Amino acid sequence: MAAVDFLPFVLILVAFYLLIIRPARNRQRAAMQLQERLTPGVEVMTTSGMYGTVVSVDDDTLSLEIAPGTTVRFAKAAVGQVRSIEDSDGVGPEPDVPGGPATGPERDSNDTEPRDDRRTR
Repeated sequence: MAAVDFLPFVLILVAFYLLIIRPARNRQRAAMQLQERLTPGVEVMTTSGMYGTVVSVDDDTLSLEIAPGTTVRFAKAAVGQVRSIEDSDGVGPEPDVPGGPATGPERDSNDTEPRDDRRTR
């Protein structure tokens, strides 16, 4: 009879392990593997969505080059993805696609410079 009394408690512990502890360990392991891949020259995306190339790596921080000659320092934990060559094709989303660039000067398909259609008075 005593074993039956502990059965709900044991089931709760097993559910807690399967739903909380085990997935947290997997996320922590994946984050550690991602941080081990951070070496100079690797292209990354931070959790805030900033793209850059790793310039140097310290114990807890790294320097990213976000534009030619512009480097910023981030915590290693702020890196969300290591971008592979296949991911970085250099082409952004289409302007009319939701989530694309903010509205601004329109570009003609043959123009390389932004075209400003505003008229002056």
